[in-house]
Amino acid sequence: MRKKKWAEPYLSDHPEIALNDPAVYKGKWKQLFGCETLHVEIGMGKGDYLHHMAHAYPDEGWVGIEKDRSAAAVAVRKLAESEEFTGENERVIVSDAAALTEWFAPGEIDVIHLNFSDPWPKTYTHKRRLSSKQFLERYRQVLAENGTIRMKTDNKGLFEDSVLYFLENGFTFTEFSVDYRRTEHPEDAVTEYESRFMELGQPIYQLCAAVREN
Repeated sequence: MRKKKWAEPYLSDHPEIALNDPAVYKGKWKQLFGCETLHVEIGMGKGDYLHHMAHAYPDEGWVGIEKDRSAAAVAVRKLAESEEFTGENERVIVSDAAALTEWFAPGEIDVIHLNFSDPWPKTYTHKRRLSSKQFLERYRQVLAENGTIRMKTDNKGLFEDSVLYFLENGFTFTEFSVDYRRTEHPEDAVTEYESRFMELGQPIYQLCAAVREN
């Protein structure tokens, strides 16, 4: 995304949404939101999915993570200017998700969402994938006992590789689809990217993974 000059001052002016120090809430996120279920979307982009889901499920907590500061600023502005935004169950972390365990306590997250993540197609960039082994190890640390990871992508190669990543790192699948939007899923918001791919007739690949019991 092209860098936006207004992004930094806008993020600074809205600490009630874009948290300056998310680590202070480690182990306290559910207390902050007054909820029993905590969702974290990693790589939230412009925030459409996060906002729609937070509005649809007001009794659950939603945290979006985005390291691109311009994209995050767009998301924060959408939230700040939305008539639907209450501030009660949404927050944004503008940083690299590699620091996930610094912000969330063991077992604190119930659902991690990976929506249309960067596929990092070249072999030497595969470790940057949000479904790679190094990230799955971090997710396992912060996921609740019955926690899950929900992933959607239009990229067949990323999906196929991710299936292997999950299986090789102690996960099992509770949902699996190679054409997710063939049927309606009203409980799951359609992202900006997803809508575009659906218009082009491209299949959406989806899975839900849980830690495999030994």
